[in-house]
Amino acid sequence: MLVIAHRGASGYRPEHTPAAYRLAAALGADYLEPDLVATLDGVLVARHENEISGTTDVADHAVFADRRITKIVDGTAVTGWFVEDFTYAELSTLRARERMPALRAANTAYDGREPIPTFDDVVAMARQESARLGRPIGVIPEIKHPAYFRHLGLPLEELLAERLDALGLHKGEVMIQSFEPTSLRRLSVMTEVPLVQLVDCESAPNDFLRHGDGRTFADLIEPAGLREISTYAQVLAPHKDLVIPRTSAGCLGEPTRLVDQAHRAGLSVQPWTFRAERRFLPTGLDLAGELDRFAATGIDGVFADHPDVAVAVAAKKTLKV
Repeated sequence: MLVIAHRGASGYRPEHTPAAYRLAAALGADYLEPDLVATLDGVLVARHENEISGTTDVADHAVFADRRITKIVDGTAVTGWFVEDFTYAELSTLRARERMPALRAANTAYDGREPIPTFDDVVAMARQESARLGRPIGVIPEIKHPAYFRHLGLPLEELLAERLDALGLHKGEVMIQSFEPTSLRRLSVMTEVPLVQLVDCESAPNDFLRHGDGRTFADLIEPAGLREISTYAQVLAPHKDLVIPRTSAGCLGEPTRLVDQAHRAGLSVQPWTFRAERRFLPTGLDLAGELDRFAATGIDGVFADHPDVAVAVAAKKTLKV
């Protein structure tokens, strides 16, 4: 079972920082996950969203005060500062901070210490840590809001494909994720690396909504939808509630048939996101217990904020086999 460090070891360090990625490698993660957005000059950087007031100190920089703006991002009005309004040189003057300080107070000790890493930086860290630790560590970027960025003239698919070529990344080192099937279809003719279809437990892919396609995420995980996904992607990454839903009491219920159905369609299954804090856990279980239940369904990997716990569960599963 692969362990994917969700935004790095984001349960222990501010997400998408060098410290989070390096700690994830040290804790045994197989893959580091950078979410990617693009700067004004087309540099791919690791941020979960293109709005950065919650994850950087941009509000403390008076020189950028006039760039605070409200935009419509995937149909939602968002106010703040946006990566696409900064050159990389400007963005590099900012420092990262914890996104959920009330929940992860210990992580705030690292606020202001590190800059925003580029995709190239994350790849370099994965390779350095792989060499240091003597085991392969890959990267699994998610391209964020690709239809939105394409409309701005910053096509994330092309920008990422260019970096894959420039960095000499191959199948064993990288997988690429997106919630938008259109984006993955574009990538499928640009690169041969494995592609990952992300699926949420409600609503629909943004590109479907933009283009008037009436299908929802629920349609994508029907047998016919899974077969269609398998024509352009190799991995299904569903919200974990689609694998084991929760009861009205917050406990884990019975597994769905999704893992078996996806496997029959030729897709690996990597659900998200596993976190150790009580507010994210099912009633009556800690993170290890939750992961044990999911591992028993036959999943192929997990996205985890606390990769050390997932690594321990994966090792136990391997020993049982």
